[in-house]
Amino acid sequence: MGAAFLHLLPEAVEQVESANSFLFILLGFGLFFFIENIFHWHHVRNDEPEHKSLGMLTLLGDGVHNFLDGMIIAAVFFVDIKLGFAATLAVALHEIPQEIAEFGVLIHAGYSRMRALLFNFLSASTVIAGGILSFFLEAWLGQWIALFMLFAAGVFIYVAASDFVPEMRKERNFSKSISLLATFAAGVFLMWLVLFLE
Repeated sequence: MGAAFLHLLPEAVEQVESANSFLFILLGFGLFFFIENIFHWHHVRNDEPEHKSLGMLTLLGDGVHNFLDGMIIAAVFFVDIKLGFAATLAVALHEIPQEIAEFGVLIHAGYSRMRALLFNFLSASTVIAGGILSFFLEAWLGQWIALFMLFAAGVFIYVAASDFVPEMRKERNFSKSISLLATFAAGVFLMWLVLFLE
């Protein structure tokens, strides 16, 4: 939320020429909603049967997601290094626990520990491919960078809304709820501090 509202949206607003451009926020939000639901990338219930297709769908969905993350990070660095650091930090804070969870999904789907680690690493490595593609498309992306930032903001808003908010709403323990709120506030504060990087 901090990366979207403190960094990407303010920068994009200075560059967009039409209110219709804000549809790209919905596009980013909607695309990742589609990825999570179609490829079963996000949540896996413990009572689901073990099967290899679950693992493959998880890897495919996460690979696409990481590829887009790489494109977003590289494209935002073209605009401003502070924005790039903010985007990288936001992605990392989400991806580290996500990759740990994906490892558990692969074990649940019947993969050995070594195969789960290898395939999880390969899936995560698509972020590099996305960054490289953005690098080679820099000249083309330049004219669309504001729209790309709006798209990225939509992605970050979706990630926060689909991951953090549901966890807060289902928590019934008061002290844990306070801890979650503190985590949220700390994340926003961290993104605010990034504003002052030189």
